[in-house]
Amino acid sequence: GVVEACLLHMLRRRAAGFLRTDKVAALFTKVGKTYAVAGDICKKVQELQQQVESRKNQPNGQEPLKRQGSTTSKTPVLTPQAIKHIWVRTALIEKVLDKIVQYIVDNCSKYYEKEALLADPVCGPILASLLVGPCALEYTKLKTADHYWTDPSADELVQRHRIHGVHGRQDSPSKRPALGIRKRHSSGSTSEDRFAASAREYVESLHQNSRTHLLYGKNNVLVQPKDDLEAIPGYLSLHQSADSLTLKWTPNQLMNGTLGDSE
Repeated sequence: GVVEACLLHMLRRRAAGFLRTDKVAALFTKVGKTYAVAGDICKKVQELQQQVESRKNQPNGQEPLKRQGSTTSKTPVLTPQAIKHIWVRTALIEKVLDKIVQYIVDNCSKYYEKEALLADPVCGPILASLLVGPCALEYTKLKTADHYWTDPSADELVQRHRIHGVHGRQDSPSKRPALGIRKRHSSGSTSEDRFAASAREYVESLHQNSRTHLLYGKNNVLVQPKDDLEAIPGYLSLHQSADSLTLKWTPNQLMNGTLGDSE
């Protein structure tokens, strides 16, 4: 939907078609006349649309049988959302959306007004470049309506952190560990256990729980608790719950477990 909004921004009437309600379809069709990659997408979209129309024309009694055999059938089942964005979706799955947008940007004067997004010398190429990543993915299994994103568990995050910390000490000893946790004593298993426990406790208490989600984190944020005290570095994090936002700050010394006799 976002890509379509960019493609439709200040699109010329000739490119969009005077009488066509589907302006994206008109744009792809016109580009397909001079660009073979877009022409192939037009053919595939027309085939998909014909399959959708043929399913609509089938008797109601045969539709459940078709759905039951859809796992073995070569004909894909398209949701209403997929049909709505079928042009951009097909180009994305075929991994040519970035190439089509780049072609449109290179020939923007044919399709867009001067103030259009894709006619902009900076924004147009940026949009085409941003689509290179999504077009490199394999969409073998798309998300369904009942699919919800879940954050990694605390154990998984701690394991990632420990792996990152090991590589950091081997490759670049001076590299700052993640979350500002610094291992002061490296000679002994007790120190290693305390380091792991500190990381686990921090992740579980601040980042990973069933009530809040971490929105933003920044290390070495200086906070001055009193006017006569020196600023203290710590980890600043922004969390979202069901009804509020919470800003948390944890001093690096407290995270390291080396607070000592400090106030």
